[in-house]
Amino acid sequence: MDQVYRNSITVKDNNGEEKTYIVEAMFELNGEEYALIQHEEAMALMKMEQQDGQQYLVGVENPDTREFILDAYQIAVEANPAD
Repeated sequence: MDQVYRNSITVKDNNGEEKTYIVEAMFELNGEEYALIQHEEAMALMKMEQQDGQQYLVGVENPDTREFILDAYQIAVEANPAD
């Protein structure tokens, strides 16, 4: 059986705790960049931001905004399925 390797990132939270996440998807919507990341069973939608040459992941807190982004992502995936 072939192993599938996915991109992963290590994220340090506000408390300094590090966790490794699998990057499930990265995409752009309305000029903003987003990432779907997974740690164990939890999936998170994060907005990618740049500041002082560093890249940060920021949670999408507004439920309506999160739903809109995930719906748009789902439509794009269904229109262009991966092999």
